[in-house]
Amino acid sequence: MLLKALLIAAGLAALPCVAGEIDGAPQIVPLESALESNPNPVQLQGALRRPEGSGPFGAVVLLHGCNGNYLRVDARWGRMIAAWGYVTLSVDSLGTRNIADTCNQPWPFDMGFDAYRGLKFLAERFDVDPKRVAVLGFSSGARMALWSVERNSIEHLFADRFRSAIAFDPGCNAFAGHMTVPTLILIGEREDRTRVQDCRDMVAGRSSLGITRDGTATRGVKLLVYPDADHAFDVPRFQPGKQLPGHWPDDDGQATGDATQELHSFLDETIGRR
Repeated sequence: MLLKALLIAAGLAALPCVAGEIDGAPQIVPLESALESNPNPVQLQGALRRPEGSGPFGAVVLLHGCNGNYLRVDARWGRMIAAWGYVTLSVDSLGTRNIADTCNQPWPFDMGFDAYRGLKFLAERFDVDPKRVAVLGFSSGARMALWSVERNSIEHLFADRFRSAIAFDPGCNAFAGHMTVPTLILIGEREDRTRVQDCRDMVAGRSSLGITRDGTATRGVKLLVYPDADHAFDVPRFQPGKQLPGHWPDDDGQATGDATQELHSFLDETIGRR
């Protein structure tokens, strides 16, 4: 931090950092472990993009679903969010761990800290404001995003913390809903991989699965449910009305359009330049 302060004072922090062009390929960067006490650290990688200008910018850590494909998440959301004026980092949680997917198996323990790997990397950059970083997750990545900001989970282990969180299609059954930062949840009514009602119960403060909830503690959590949308409704190749095995993600794309606008507004409100 002292080195960073000296460089800022010298005006060197204003120099643009090399990263992927918004409309081109991202820069693939190494991500070290976020836990100093991790006995078996694995170096991951991520896809980095930055907007034009010197910053410091707000930034977003993106977490993919159980089937990986971090570059698709980068192409679908990282590129667009960078065009909105934010640095984006799409984390590859599976590739260097040599894991094909986690759809039918539990995560490795240290995968739960991958959001903070991304935050650590971004917080050390001269073009990022470490106080304006959000975490955005999809499906299982959405659960990781919620876990990263729930009170008394893992957020207290780290000096740098997220300013806001966004979760597409999360499973909400295991959370008390006591989020430490503003949180946006977007999910389809026809979701068949998780239960929409679990998210409604969490936000309303209704207890379930032995979890005692307090509705007053969930006021910072905003839940948006899209009536005609199913799991992975944001994925372009499934629109309009293209069928996944057993369901239709988004019949007309309206849910994706609305969710995109909601995400944009939420980021501007929580990590935008004030």
